Amino acid sequence: MANLLEIKDAQRQVGDSFALCNVNLAVTPGEIVGFVGANGAGKTTTIRAALGLMKLDAGEVRLFGEPFGPNAPDSTQRHVRSRIGVVFDTCPYPAEFTIAQMERCLAPAFPTWDKAQFWRLAERFSLSRKAKVKDLSRGMGMKLQLAVALSHKADLLVLDEATAGLDPIARDDVLATLREFATQEGHGVLLSSHITSDLDRIADRVVAIDDGRIIFNMPREEITDMAGIAHCTAEQAHTILECVEEALVERREFSCDVLVPNRFDFAEAFPETPCDHASIEDYLRFTLKGIAQ
Repeated sequence: MANLLEIKDAQRQVGDSFALCNVNLAVTPGEIVGFVGANGAGKTTTIRAALGLMKLDAGEVRLFGEPFGPNAPDSTQRHVRSRIGVVFDTCPYPAEFTIAQMERCLAPAFPTWDKAQFWRLAERFSLSRKAKVKDLSRGMGMKLQLAVALSHKADLLVLDEATAGLDPIARDDVLATLREFATQEGHGVLLSSHITSDLDRIADRVVAIDDGRIIFNMPREEITDMAGIAHCTAEQAHTILECVEEALVERREFSCDVLVPNRFDFAEAFPETPCDHASIEDYLRFTLKGIAQ
């Protein structure tokens, strides 16, 4: 089956100081891809290019196996957009509309709109029919967008900081909804988030971007299940770096932490050195700031 989304060698100059540089990213059916990076690293620019909201200088975007971009024929634009559910970091709907009014306006835009599904999700997310968009909190605005995205039978969900502003219970509900969606045949999710603990829980693959370049793209379990953080002295760190390929060190005044790719192999080789499991946040930090010697 074709990738739901594929970005190949994407390049785009944005202003004088930032550019996407040969970005490659894919979402396969059944997969939740976590997309991480600092503010300004290129996450939103990449998502805008993926959705055809920004023209690339070079490279290609394919959605559902077909080339896609701002210059695609109108019929292709409509068909592809009907298969994508989008959640941005701010709610885009008219501020004065109630949720009931908004539902009536959106329904004709989607041939596959499922009114009953929308109102089931609205009830699940505690969205009142009479509530106005302008009165929704940031978190409730996210839930509203997610309810819309899940109500027109989308195959791909693209979310930009969708869990930001949610309380822990609401976040758990949204993450469970995304996992449930991804398990349905032919569905996938691209979730851009700075809340890496969410991705620790549900991502199948993690892609990290920094200064417009992809710095790693790997299965999530290779980070959270396999990688580890060893705590040691500077002398021990020197020995570890000589013996363990791809290890990275963070030096402190009186100690060092070392990222190792396989904490189980490490424990056999260095049984006296404590080694904790790594998180996505750890892996990203070491990749950006750690040194190899």
